[in-house]
Amino acid sequence: MNIFVAGLSYQINDADLKELFEEYGEITSAKIITDRETRRSKGYGFVEMADEDGQRAIEELNGAEYDGRTLSVSEARPRAEGDRPRNNRGGGYGSRERRY
Repeated sequence: MNIFVAGLSYQINDADLKELFEEYGEITSAKIITDRETRRSKGYGFVEMADEDGQRAIEELNGAEYDGRTLSVSEARPRAEGDRPRNNRGGGYGSRERRY
């Protein structure tokens, strides 16, 4: 199960996130999402673990306080086909016509 965790303190790292979820079962991966340019945490991350353990973690951690912040924990939704990252500034000519 892939779990989305929002409301994280900007000081939390991957190891902290993993430690938070370890009491609910074995963690396959724990990743804090960071800004590509600044490398600063965006305040959310993803945790992968077994479905039954993940469901229990979601139920117990959603709305809980961690490091002074209230967590929002839910099952991650897969990206819809065609979804692009929001920071995609495009490229090429876009709507501008090329004139010679």
